[in-house]
Amino acid sequence: MRITAKIIKGIKYKPLLCRESNHFKFKELETALSKGEATFFLDIDKQNQLAVSWWVSAKRTRSYPYARVYDSYGFSGKKVTIIPIFKDEGAGGDRDFLQWDTLSLMSLLKVYVIIAYYKTASKSARFENKITKQRFDIDYINSQITELLKYQDDALHWNLDQISKINVIGNRAIRSYEAISKKTKVKMHSKDKAFKRINELMKDKETFLKTSRNSSSKAQIRESLITHLTELVDGSKATLTISNYLGGNYYFTSNEAHIKQGKIILTEAKNTKNGKLPSLEDIKDGLLKMILFTNLENVEVNGKHYPKVARLKLTSVSSSELGKKELDLLRILKKEGSVNRFKIEVNGKSIN
Repeated sequence: MRITAKIIKGIKYKPLLCRESNHFKFKELETALSKGEATFFLDIDKQNQLAVSWWVSAKRTRSYPYARVYDSYGFSGKKVTIIPIFKDEGAGGDRDFLQWDTLSLMSLLKVYVIIAYYKTASKSARFENKITKQRFDIDYINSQITELLKYQDDALHWNLDQISKINVIGNRAIRSYEAISKKTKVKMHSKDKAFKRINELMKDKETFLKTSRNSSSKAQIRESLITHLTELVDGSKATLTISNYLGGNYYFTSNEAHIKQGKIILTEAKNTKNGKLPSLEDIKDGLLKMILFTNLENVEVNGKHYPKVARLKLTSVSSSELGKKELDLLRILKKEGSVNRFKIEVNGKSIN
């Protein structure tokens, strides 16, 4: 089954669950990051301001980076997210690498990515062969923000340009971890494998650009985003491929996708085994997908048009009744669903 859709008017979404973010001056960027401010406003001068979020790790399932990006969506100006090209916790810990689909999603959401690297760290007092308190190279991030302030093109082209610097950034990251290893006497993961993963990211970019060039003539006519969902089965995960006006392909998944009562339902599902509801961070993670799903238009299956429904599904194994805290959260979430036209289901029951 093949489904197509378009994003014609760009991304429009009004978030209501953004946490209140603090303001920092440009010279206070290092302070903001060291204090653990997940999302904050960077006041450059009276005319320029950025909403900045940052990822602790390049892996999307750690530290809820999507929730951090969601919190920046309450700002109408440029939204920036800082992502380490990779994070090595030492031979006794994990090593996570930046992935192409992360850049794809950020590009579609018009978020400017600064690919950065960690420069300093300390030896962990709790775990053998692990490091902690990793800190970015602030001078490098400052230089990229300065460039971004002069940049007039869209997030996609900026992010592609960031990938063009990936070998330089990757080499800096590797050298930094070598210095950290020497200082802390903690062994890092294989350097050769790091180079291999960096090269794979470059190949992903070339594949994207090749697809873009091959589809450029059709793209000029289309001037929109085209979405394809393949391997679509009722209630199962679906592969989501989004092509922008350049014709490049973006690959994602929908937790569930099916046709019901003449409508296509795209679902992002969040579940918890512990609380009465998934955590606020988990919910915001799902809401970032709602930003994408709610902006799809002209949805067709094999040439036949279907109305589209975006749905956020929250489930819990707890049988306890919801308390005031959970009910207040659902009240705001229900309003966000109504404003942005997506459905919310809680433990099998629709609340809007």
